[in-house]
Amino acid sequence: MELLDKLNWRYAAKAMNGNKVPQEKVDNIIEAISLAPTSSGLQPFEVFVITNQKVKEEIKPIAWNQSVITDCSHLLVFAAWNTYTEDRINKMFDLTNTARGFKNEGWENYRQILLGSYPQKDAEENFNHAAKQAYIAFSQAIAAAAFEQVDATPLEGFDPSALDKILGLREKGLRSCVMLPIGYRDTENDWLVSLKKVRKSREDLITEID
Repeated sequence: MELLDKLNWRYAAKAMNGNKVPQEKVDNIIEAISLAPTSSGLQPFEVFVITNQKVKEEIKPIAWNQSVITDCSHLLVFAAWNTYTEDRINKMFDLTNTARGFKNEGWENYRQILLGSYPQKDAEENFNHAAKQAYIAFSQAIAAAAFEQVDATPLEGFDPSALDKILGLREKGLRSCVMLPIGYRDTENDWLVSLKKVRKSREDLITEID
């Protein structure tokens, strides 16, 4: 299977060479993010695609000075909603109705269920739920990058509050949750490039219940 071949090819590159990823490949990765499933179809996150080198240089110190931050082609920052609000829920339901060209009674009833649930919950609980949805799209971006033979390095090692300040996320009602530098591996300077990929055996990972 081609996808499995590409996933075996990929690894979390520890050094990138600064070469630019063609825009078509970037667009395909972004489209994969957009197509990711999310709870109730709300897509409760945004993705910031950073190519500005000065901004990347500003982010690097609050991300353990990891070189992939500045040596990547594009730095993707996944930022989840800080909470669910009536306006945010209604906007997505209205978008669905507009796109489909009709209203469905069951769908509208479901809207009311969500409006009666999420906005009343604690903001931190809502953020954690939204961040999980962002991670689904984040994982899909990694797979899409591999399919395009573009390296992608998952990064949680950063100061979220500092990153939020740099990008002005809190003012937008967002909070950063994970970053994904994409680019091309630096084969001469990456200590991980030639090491064997190691994963649990199927027996240790999978439990089949017949």
